[in-house]
Amino acid sequence: MTLSKRKLGKQGLEVSALGLGCMGMSQSYGPADEAESIATLHRAIDIGCTFFDTAEVYGPFVNEALLGRALAGQRDRVTIATKFGFKFENGQQVGAERDSRPKTIRAAVEASLRRLATDRIDLLYQHRVDPAVPIEDVAGTVGDLAREGKVLYFGLSEAGVANIRRAHREHPVSAVQSEYSLWERNLEAGVLPALRELGIGLVPFSPLGRGFLTGAAKRAEDYPEDDYRRKDPRYQGAAFDANMKAAAIVREVAIAKSARPGQIALAWLLAKGDDIVPIPGTKRRAYLDENVAAALIALDPDEIAALDEALGPGKISGPRYSERMMATIDR
Repeated sequence: MTLSKRKLGKQGLEVSALGLGCMGMSQSYGPADEAESIATLHRAIDIGCTFFDTAEVYGPFVNEALLGRALAGQRDRVTIATKFGFKFENGQQVGAERDSRPKTIRAAVEASLRRLATDRIDLLYQHRVDPAVPIEDVAGTVGDLAREGKVLYFGLSEAGVANIRRAHREHPVSAVQSEYSLWERNLEAGVLPALRELGIGLVPFSPLGRGFLTGAAKRAEDYPEDDYRRKDPRYQGAAFDANMKAAAIVREVAIAKSARPGQIALAWLLAKGDDIVPIPGTKRRAYLDENVAAALIALDPDEIAALDEALGPGKISGPRYSERMMATIDR
């Protein structure tokens, strides 16, 4: 199959209806496998999943370089999104500290262009809002880079309504990337209505609940030390038990549709609006094919209602991040 296209924002950005989150190819989900990761990227291009998501902080830096190597000779077939905004010293990330000063943005973009082996970034996100830098300064700097042809479209990640509005007034925002899925519904009260009012697209990351909604989740302690899920509050203790019970509906709908649970989670997101483009992450071709096939699944209103009822706001146990990471979310 070949994926259809969806539009993000009103500035002309058009991407595949599902993207590919590339972070796990370099960190957080077990050992890296460069050969399989590159094969997965090539397979994605072949089946029309051509919206690739990375960031300078992934690795750090090595994920962008991986894409640069993998996309040699195929750059014009894909849309690359990357992000700036965390602080680095001596090549290492400084905790969860942020730095979106204009000079830092410019330096980050130049470095990303080198690692990605490209002359432009299709979609550039501020990774997290920096409370020390007015969002107008951030948007203005990205606007200058756009006029120079180094950036085509502007995005924000995990931004709140007030900063989305302020940034959009300074330079048009095409997309906001935030965690959104059947088990993380924090956008529905404020952010999602604001995006639709302003004509901004939504790019949900972790659309499979960091793997929980695939039906293959294990307890935190059963993951290796280098796997993010070992420290995920929703995978631990009583929260894990409660969340497995809540997610049973996904498995039930999957059985009824002769599908995989993760495909149901993605089909639910795709049904929520054609301004939504999920970016499930994987470093394996088999999982990529499974995710992309979700675009063929049509959920009926009763199935959507059942999923919403079982996994609506307040139905999931545990915070989605540690306190340190939650402090970077602009809500």
